[in-house]
Amino acid sequence: MNEAERLNADCDAARLNQASLQLALRAQGDAWHSLVTERCPYLFSGAPVFISPAQLRQMHDVIDAVERVVKLDGWVGVAPLPRSLSPGGTRGVSLGVFYGYDFHLNEQGAHLIEINTNAGGAYLNELLIASQRDAALPGTSSVHAEVSKHESSPFDTSGRTDVSLNDVFIDMFRNEWRLGRGDAPLKTIAIVDEQPEQQYLYPEFLLAKNLFERAGIAAYIVDPAALQAREDGLYCDDKRIDLVYNRLTDFSLQRYPALRQAYVDGQVVLTPNPYHYAQYADKRNLARLTDVHGLRALGADEADIAILQVGVPHTMAVRPDMEDKLWQERKSLFFKPNSGYGSKGAYRGGNLTRRVFAEILQGGYVAQKLAPPGERAVCVDDTGAVLLKYDVRCYVYDGQVQLVAARLYQGQTTNFRTPGGGFAPVRVVE
Repeated sequence: MNEAERLNADCDAARLNQASLQLALRAQGDAWHSLVTERCPYLFSGAPVFISPAQLRQMHDVIDAVERVVKLDGWVGVAPLPRSLSPGGTRGVSLGVFYGYDFHLNEQGAHLIEINTNAGGAYLNELLIASQRDAALPGTSSVHAEVSKHESSPFDTSGRTDVSLNDVFIDMFRNEWRLGRGDAPLKTIAIVDEQPEQQYLYPEFLLAKNLFERAGIAAYIVDPAALQAREDGLYCDDKRIDLVYNRLTDFSLQRYPALRQAYVDGQVVLTPNPYHYAQYADKRNLARLTDVHGLRALGADEADIAILQVGVPHTMAVRPDMEDKLWQERKSLFFKPNSGYGSKGAYRGGNLTRRVFAEILQGGYVAQKLAPPGERAVCVDDTGAVLLKYDVRCYVYDGQVQLVAARLYQGQTTNFRTPGGGFAPVRVVE
C-alpha cells in the first residue's frame, strides 16, 4: 500500500478545516451561503483525496496523448457537423473552456472514463481549495503543480507570484475572445443554461458572474429563450452579448434557434461550441481512442497509442449484431449514450435487464470496459467512517491542466447527494 492509499483508507488521516470553508462560503454573501446550504448540502466533502505522483503523471500523459491525436489532420468528429456549425470565419476558432477529463484511479493506474466540454465545478473548487491554503494537510496541493505548467500557454502565467486560479480563468475567457475578435474589448458575457436558477450548480454561475464583473466585464445569467438574434448581434433585452459561456447540454443547439443562428452568423463567440463537443466529448470518440488500427491509420505516434491503450478503458460502439458478445460480457462493461451527460442514461452492465439491453442494442450507445473508481474513507457525523467512491477531474484548456479536483459519492455515479461526499481537493503525496 502506497502513501496515497494509506491516507485514503483512514478517515482520521486528514480532514478539511470546516471553519475556514464556512468563512469562505459566507464571504460570498448571506444569500449565496443560504443557497448552497439549503440546495446543495453535499456540495463539498469534508476530506481531501490523495493521489501519487505517478497517478498525476499518468493523467497528464493521457491528456497530452489525446490532445495530440485530436489535432491530427485525419481526426474528424464521429458525428460530422453541418457546414454551418463547422470552424470557419468567426466560428469554431475558439478552443473551448473547461474541458473535463474524468479519471477513475485504482491499483492498475489512472483510467480516462470520459471527456466533457462544459465541465462544471471549477469555480467551486477554486473557492474550496483557497479556503484550505492554511490547513495542515499532507502532500502538495494539485493547484500549485498545475498553475506552474502554463509556460507554453497563450496566456502565460509562469513567473508570476500573484497568480491565482481566478486569474487563470479570466485569462482563458479573454483568450477565447481574442482568438475570435482580436484586440476588440470584451464587454459582455452571458452564462447560458436552461432555467439557470433551477440548476443544481446555479451557485457556481453566481461565482463566475461575480468574477467577470470584478474583471470589468458585464455578466448576465440567462436562459437561452431570453436571447434574441438581431442583424447586428446577439442580445439579452437591450444588451448586446459578446461572448456566451455555454453550460447547455443540447450540444447541437437544435433547441435554441437564436443562439444557434448567432453562432452560425459569427455574431457571438460561443465557448464551448458544437465543434468542440464533436471533436472531444461525443462518447464514440472513446472507441476511436482505443482502436489501435484506426489510430495507426490516422498517423498517431506509437508512444501515444501505447499510452491510450493503458490509460483509456477499451470502448466499443454498440451495434445490434453484437448482442451475444455484449450480453455475455455485460458484467465487465459500462454502457453510456453517445451524447449523454451527467451519467443520464448510463448503465452498469451487471444491472441490466433484458428490456433495457434491447433498447441499448438499437444504437446510440458505447460499451466501455469497467474501470473501478478509487475509494476514500470519510468520517461522517453520527455515522462514523463510511467508504465512498471517487473520481478525479482534470480541468483543461488548450491542452494545459489548470486544476485537479475529486468528487466523492456512493452509488453508480457522482450525484452530490451523499453525506460526506461532494467536491474534494486533491493532494499529491510521495
